[in-house]
Amino acid sequence: MSAKPPDPEPDATADLEPGGGVPPGGTPPDSGQTSGLSHPQPMPSKAVPVTTLVVVAILTLMVAALIFALAFGWLGV
Repeated sequence: MSAKPPDPEPDATADLEPGGGVPPGGTPPDSGQTSGLSHPQPMPSKAVPVTTLVVVAILTLMVAALIFALAFGWLGV
């Protein structure tokens, strides 16, 4: 392998004290961070999830009724 490791050699690192410590002022200051949203996000509509749940519940009840009717032979199929 001819590629060098990504970490620098500890002996060649600037401002490194014996034992691995760094003197005060030897590290750059933390960078500023930006987080959060610049504008409040609109609330999503609750109609779509409620409608979906109602449709799924109705379909589930219809399938359950069909299986029940087939099990007791009420459909004459």
